[in-house]
Amino acid sequence: MKPSTTVPDELIEEADRVAISSSGGKDSQAMASYVVRRADALGMLDKVVVVHADLGRVEWEGTRELAEEQARLLEVPRFEVVRAQGADLLERVGIRYGKLKAKAEREALERGEDPATAKVAPAWPSSSARWCTPDAKRGPIRTLYTRLTAELAHLGRPVRILECIGQRAAESTQRAQLAEVEVNRSASNGKRHITTWRPIHGWSDALVWREIADSGLPYHPAYDWGNRRLSCVFCVLGCVSDLVNGARRVPELAAAYAEQETTVRADFKKGLSMAEIIRRAAELDAEHGPAARPPAGTALAGYIGRSAASRYLDRLALLREQPSPARSGRVPAVASPTAAVAPLIAV
Repeated sequence: MKPSTTVPDELIEEADRVAISSSGGKDSQAMASYVVRRADALGMLDKVVVVHADLGRVEWEGTRELAEEQARLLEVPRFEVVRAQGADLLERVGIRYGKLKAKAEREALERGEDPATAKVAPAWPSSSARWCTPDAKRGPIRTLYTRLTAELAHLGRPVRILECIGQRAAESTQRAQLAEVEVNRSASNGKRHITTWRPIHGWSDALVWREIADSGLPYHPAYDWGNRRLSCVFCVLGCVSDLVNGARRVPELAAAYAEQETTVRADFKKGLSMAEIIRRAAELDAEHGPAARPPAGTALAGYIGRSAASRYLDRLALLREQPSPARSGRVPAVASPTAAVAPLIAV
């Protein structure tokens, strides 16, 4: 099944609800401001819902609050928080290990082998087994789709939901192969039709940061600390510097991960244990002292320059002082993302 259209404005016009998934990270932030700008230009901002999948203690502090503030400053009429029921991600690793261990021992007995020597499959998520995403994000977000569908049951036809995701081709080879627009068959059913749209799929890091600068919206301070990614403090897909940075900033969570490593008898990341990450973090603290928070706007300045970053901070301060942002302050709708680049290059 192919989507009825791949034209951005037509996607918004055809949808009954436009659901923007916001992790609080830079990509979903840039994507949200871009989609909201287009929806507002079409006079269809009332369709937009921003949804944040709250990951609890394993995500960076303040992430949910930031996603909510971004939605408020964009004047999105509805902000939703969803969360997986029961154990959090770290606890689920332990539960998963118990099930995998029992399975390995049972199969060893069936083969006539000593179950004590059974090899247990890794319990941690990995690039090839990203069970954390459907468990902690995709599943809970679909509960929102169910509610939206029920609210629009009076339409008497399948509800059309446009889900907007901030995935970019530049992030990985796997994401580069994703379509910019496609039908989400697994989330669709007789009552709803879900179309997935990746509005910034072709954007570069520079364009993402320029969108953030143009929007004037706040971004998470973890980026100023040097992080490349944001969501879980310790993501198995994160680079080493991000993981070490997390261990320096949130040592108690790093210790909990290290303890879980001992329990499940496997490193947090293949070839890199949390114990090693903590050791590297301790070395940096010993050499440079406890990690200090860099000046706000540090990450942004690396892309648009210090002067432009300073003006962004001034604009943000004014935006936060206003009880309700004026629509006239929004960046005008553009035909393509590259149109937003010119003003910043000229700064």
